[in-house]
Order: sequence, then structure tokens, then C-alpha cells
Amino acid sequence: MLRLAIPNKGRLNEDTRSLLADAGLEVRASSERALVASLGGEFEAIFVRAQDIPELVADGSADAGITGWDLVQEASRPLESLLDLGFGRCRLVVAARDESGIRTLADVPDGARVATVFPRVTERFFGSRDRRVELVPVSGAVEVAPHLGIADIILDLTSTGSTLRVNGLREVATVLESTAHLVTAGAASGRAPSADRRRALDDLVAALRSVLAARGQRYVMANVPRAQLEAVRRILPGISGPTVIDVMNGGSKVAVHAVCPADGIYRTLNALKAVGAEGILVTRIERLLP
Repeated sequence: MLRLAIPNKGRLNEDTRSLLADAGLEVRASSERALVASLGGEFEAIFVRAQDIPELVADGSADAGITGWDLVQEASRPLESLLDLGFGRCRLVVAARDESGIRTLADVPDGARVATVFPRVTERFFGSRDRRVELVPVSGAVEVAPHLGIADIILDLTSTGSTLRVNGLREVATVLESTAHLVTAGAASGRAPSADRRRALDDLVAALRSVLAARGQRYVMANVPRAQLEAVRRILPGISGPTVIDVMNGGSKVAVHAVCPADGIYRTLNALKAVGAEGILVTRIERLLP
């Protein structure tokens, strides 16, 4: 049985559990505090800190793991991303106090002190730009460092930038954008999954990808005038065009089925009604396979 490391708490834990459940891999644990659980009887889950997952996967303690890409980059271990899961979206940015006068990286003085919980990423980022900085490793509350005088700038995570603004900080540069990824050990680690385990991981990727592809999509069915099919084709392009089905005793009406983006679905329905569509039905999609 393959072992999958997943975050033990927070939003990453919630989003991971939801995705796995939608893929038919619901977490089955003996108690809420259990550190190990079954995933639909197909995999074994271990619950660990998100920042520990890259190390566990690289060392072979877990066959794969789900964690933030920012943590993968900080770990600097030979890991391979199997799938970008899309949730947990955030950015790692350089920020400075509003009154510092620092507006771009060019304004950062040589030898500037940088407070961060990402020392490896920070060193690589400034090193690749031939900028010499002094690292000030901290374990949390990075935003307060410039106000306490222990750092000139910070390198930290943000989702909307609101926390930075509240604390009188201005974004200077984006270091990387991060989302949750499914990762496994890369070939360079010497602990890459065996052929059998890789096939099982490929099946897991396919299941998760089908769920992600279905999110944000809707299945639309409607009876439309046969004479309006060309207009309907423009309204419902679908994946490869709408499916058209004859309706028993439908006369001049035919049934059309298509997959449509959920975003703006109201406009799609209004356009269908404008060409005489009737009996319109919209449903969610559990999985979508190419």
C-alpha cells in the first residue's frame, strides 16, 4: 500500500481531504487525532506538518506528498511535481516599510538585512541577482521585523497583500507563486518510486486530475429548435461541440448536451433561452476525463 503524506492541519489539510474524498479516497481514521489513516482502502495517509513533507518524501518515508510549492522550494530536495492541485494559492514576496524609500530591488542596499522563514529561497533569489544580503532567520511574525529594527526588508508569504498593508509594508518584488502540489522523489534522490508504485501514483494523478478538471464546469442539457443548432453551437461549444440527440415526438426540437464553464453560466442560459431553448437543466460534474 502506498503511503501519502498530507498536511495535518489548516486550510491545506481541509482542501486536501476534500479533493481526495471527491476522487473516491475518503480519509478513514480511527479517531480525529490519528496520525495514520486509510484512503479509500487504496492508500495509507500519514498526517504531518506541511513543512516536513518534502523531507519525508525525499527520504522515502512516504511515496508521495501534498504540500505547498514554496515549502518544496525551501527544502531544496530532489522532488518531482506530479500535479499542480491549484489550491493554497499564495505568493512569496519581498516587502519593505512604506517610509523606507525601497520601491524596487534596485533600491535594496548592499548588505541589507532580510527577515524570513525561507532562508534557502532568499539566498538563491538574491544570489542569482548578484545582490549581497544578510539573512535574519525568524520562525514567525516576519512583518514586525522591520518595525523592530532587526531587518531592513522581509521575504514572506502573502495571499492578498492585506496583511502587509496593515503592517505598513509595501511589496517590492515577487519571488515565486505557490500552490499545493502532489510530489514524489525525483530520480536524483535515488529513492524514486518503483515501476509498480509509479503506476499506482499515475492512477492517483489521473483520478485527482479528473476531479480538478470537473471543478468549475457544469453539464448543460436543453431542448432547442433544430433550426437554431448553428447558434447553439456558438453558445455551447463544449469540449468538442455539443452532443445533439433526437427527441421522441420532439418535432422540430432536439436535445443538446454540453460541458460549459461555471463562470458566467447565467449568460449561457440567457443565450439559450433567447434562441428558444426549453427544459434547460444544469448539473455539477464529479469527474471529467479527456
